[in-house]
Amino acid sequence: MFRTSDIVLIAVMVSAAALTYKAKREAEDQLAAVQKIHAEIRYEEDTIDLLKADWSLLTQPSRLQKLAELYKAQLALEPVSARQIVGLGDLPAKALDIQDILNGRQGAMADNSDKAPSGDKDPVVTGDIAQ
Repeated sequence: MFRTSDIVLIAVMVSAAALTYKAKREAEDQLAAVQKIHAEIRYEEDTIDLLKADWSLLTQPSRLQKLAELYKAQLALEPVSARQIVGLGDLPAKALDIQDILNGRQGAMADNSDKAPSGDKDPVVTGDIAQ
């Protein structure tokens, strides 16, 4: 009735159908996971947009002016005078931390003038660009 080759071919077809079904199920599961992640991303983006709208509402100059006038006595707020605005050169130097003092670095910036690169090649290697 059935030959051995027929039984083998039927077994191959059944196993191929099972593998196809398994691959389809795995693909559907992966698609569901991707769709869930996309939904979470959309939710987070909507939340960010809502928070940005809240922030812009809370930081409106007219609202802040009203709050400043309302709580002026409690906060001891005063208008900014012109003498309070200075240039960058008028600011005091940054205080040295203990590591700078121990390393003997007294200036705000390192002096690399004596370490000029030799030749045409830049000694600093950055990224994936081969020199």
